Amino acid sequence: MSQHTSRRQFLALGVGTVVGGLPSDTALQSVDAERDDTSGTQSGDARSQILTNLPNADGPVALRGAIYVPARAFNRYQMWKDYDRAVIERDLGYAARLNLNAIRTWMSYAYWLEDPEGHEERLDHFLDAAADRDMRVVLGLHDSVGREPTYENLIDDDPLTGVHTFSPATRTMRNERLWTKPREYIRWFMQRYRSDSRLLAIELTNEPGWDRKDVEFMAKMANTLTAYRGDLPLTVGATSLTNNTRYLDWGMDILQFHYNFAQTPAQYRRTLRLANRIASQVDAPVWLSEWQRIRPGEGFFANVDDKSAVPDYSSLAPIIADAGIGNFFWSLMVKPAYSVRLRRMGVINGLFHEDGTVWSRDDASAIKAMSGDPTFEGRERREFPEWAAKIKPGRRDVEMPGTEYPR
Repeated sequence: MSQHTSRRQFLALGVGTVVGGLPSDTALQSVDAERDDTSGTQSGDARSQILTNLPNADGPVALRGAIYVPARAFNRYQMWKDYDRAVIERDLGYAARLNLNAIRTWMSYAYWLEDPEGHEERLDHFLDAAADRDMRVVLGLHDSVGREPTYENLIDDDPLTGVHTFSPATRTMRNERLWTKPREYIRWFMQRYRSDSRLLAIELTNEPGWDRKDVEFMAKMANTLTAYRGDLPLTVGATSLTNNTRYLDWGMDILQFHYNFAQTPAQYRRTLRLANRIASQVDAPVWLSEWQRIRPGEGFFANVDDKSAVPDYSSLAPIIADAGIGNFFWSLMVKPAYSVRLRRMGVINGLFHEDGTVWSRDDASAIKAMSGDPTFEGRERREFPEWAAKIKPGRRDVEMPGTEYPR
């Protein structure tokens, strides 16, 4: 995937096919109606090529990725502020052991405000390191999930209290007079990277569908993003395909869908079957850009026992592979759950420890099997990292803070 691919060519390839999760035929029709109202950028031939690239259970999944934030970074600011080239190269080397061909991660608007030249230098190293390992990057500019990007939240690296932060701050989003800097940030990025072949797609933000201020602000930022459109497709991280009806209207090219947990394999299969039905009706690739495991309980924040609080990617990977869905699992590195609320339950996720051992060989083999090769050689270590062990049930020694949605 190292060759340069234009936005239209990318859409024509239908990389990753699509994934769905709409609750009804009515919702499916709403997606079609919304798409019909937007000005298309694809030809009939492009649509035809997408539709012929349907899931093939006998072959490798076209798009195989992981979500990446370094193990000890609790937000994007920490990832880039404390950037360590050796750690990045090591971790992306672990991803290459799984035959992954994509990484999904985010920039830090807060760190860019502090040091734009430093962020650019570090980003270029990251993109080069991924390209050297035959991986391309889906890169987000903002995140709409987390806590306020106060200085205290940005630098907190305690496993009990460290949080992910959204961007920009609420004060900025609510005051149009403060939008100059966010627009400058988007222009800065797009002028440098809008056609960069090391990237797979540009993501405006992650999950803006939960707050009105985020939706209204990001809709305006989408105007700036699309005004500087280059060869790369544009996208928004979405919790559901229903949200995407809005993002298509913003001018996005790729739909995303997050389905981290399901109670049963049958439930997950039904969703992916619906996804393939949508693939035959919507002329835009859709990626399952967050997934984790089969787990009891309803909702993202279901109460879980110790057995369900640890990784189990092998419970979903074969189902995703059979559907042929382009996907990114959460997360490459073993680390405490991004949500403090889930950490209160002792939840940990990820595949690779920092020393290169894996939480589960079954998980590693199931993920690598999406490339057509299920063989994985490596040592297994099913234990909390010592630096994060105090989130483990029975080890927590301080009051946990409040919660945020979601992760």
